[in-house]
Amino acid sequence: MISKSAALAGLLLLIAMTSAGCGKQQTPAAQAGPLDLSKVTLVLGDQVNFTRTKAEAAGVLEGVPYKIEWASFQGAAPLFEAVRSGDVDTAPAADTPVLAAAAGGAPIKLVAAAVSPTAPTGVAILVPPGSPIKNVADLKGRSVIVSSARGSVAQYVLFGALREAGLTEQDLTIGFMLPGDASVAFSSGKIEAWATFGTYQASAELHGARVLRNGVGIYSGTGLIAASDKALADPGKRAALADVLQRLARANEWVIDHPAEYAKVFAKLTGLPDDVVALVLKREHPTLVPVDAQITSQLQKIADTFYEAKLFPIRVDAAKLADTGVFPPP
Repeated sequence: MISKSAALAGLLLLIAMTSAGCGKQQTPAAQAGPLDLSKVTLVLGDQVNFTRTKAEAAGVLEGVPYKIEWASFQGAAPLFEAVRSGDVDTAPAADTPVLAAAAGGAPIKLVAAAVSPTAPTGVAILVPPGSPIKNVADLKGRSVIVSSARGSVAQYVLFGALREAGLTEQDLTIGFMLPGDASVAFSSGKIEAWATFGTYQASAELHGARVLRNGVGIYSGTGLIAASDKALADPGKRAALADVLQRLARANEWVIDHPAEYAKVFAKLTGLPDDVVALVLKREHPTLVPVDAQITSQLQKIADTFYEAKLFPIRVDAAKLADTGVFPPP
């Protein structure tokens, strides 16, 4: 009889071979003989342990035939620096920072998308309690800090909010800080307005920060999982990645069905207070889906907006970034 591990290894080899034929841009090196997945190590990038928490809470990584290492970062900018240096194989992030990384030459492809209708509320422009700034128009002549770097989803929301108010980025002073550093500066009253996201936004709101404008109507709520070209070109890593994406999709489904259990694991793993966890998870309900033509069309609009505003150095072709063979439609 064929053992379960041998059968899974054979299945993943088949996935690697077929996805190499279906995927765009990637042509993994020829593989002689069966893949030995026990020698494969995937380094999964993460932000504030979001992906890892879901996977561990749902138990979807139990029994994987390859090794997994986690590398968590406080924002997309350092995460994509790690992709560039080859220290991580994958990078989950909002659509805008992924496109910004691609515009900056990061060697990546898009392998999956995370769609969440409530996600736009998890990006916002904040002002401190008691601030005289009452609306986005009041930002004229003021200073705003964006987390975490140029091309972030927070900058995209700020950009859209300014256009709504009849302002441009030249009407105010914009600076960039990693969210952890910005959080400290904001809480000590050193920042007039702060464009941020996720756990940092939730914590600030619970400490009295006021939302001037969130991402509803500006940010699509689509997250992405990018993988490095180097990992995708490696047959073993490509096969492991195809498997792990299926597992992460199941983890997202489990989270939606078990919110209370997930909240406990999230609080324990991140060390965040329960009230912050509750607010973040209220806004975070993604479903992992393939990168299809509808998603790349949506991404193209964002890329073109940033390019026309001279915020991207080159025009990004979103369709050419997609590798559709690793996580294909069912």
